[in-house]
Amino acid sequence: MVTPLEIFSGFSVDDIPAAKAFYGDTLGLSVSDGSMGNLDLELPSGGHVFIYPKPNHEPATFTILNLVVENIDAAVDDLNAKGVQTAIYDDPNLPTDEKGVLRGRAAGQGPDIAWFRDPAGNVLSVLQD
Repeated sequence: MVTPLEIFSGFSVDDIPAAKAFYGDTLGLSVSDGSMGNLDLELPSGGHVFIYPKPNHEPATFTILNLVVENIDAAVDDLNAKGVQTAIYDDPNLPTDEKGVLRGRAAGQGPDIAWFRDPAGNVLSVLQD
């Protein structure tokens, strides 16, 4: 039986300084330099994510991080004011409004959620449950 002492997730980026600025300054998360040229992203719940450089990085086509927020409109407005585009999908199966928010709560189909990309092209979201 596997008995882990700790569990953490990780993902790649193509530019560590850009990732550090984005996750630390733009998103306001706690980011520190790791010992192997990586970044350590500390989550509000106490967990950690390993962000590592990869020269042949390909952006994740799935959501790598979901940031739960109290007010999705305020979060989207803040991201947009910082130059982060939240209207990244144009898909009739994923009907988002002009801000890029899928209004799932009003439809009784899950949370309100908006997706956006980090500088490496990885997909993230803000959501209000």
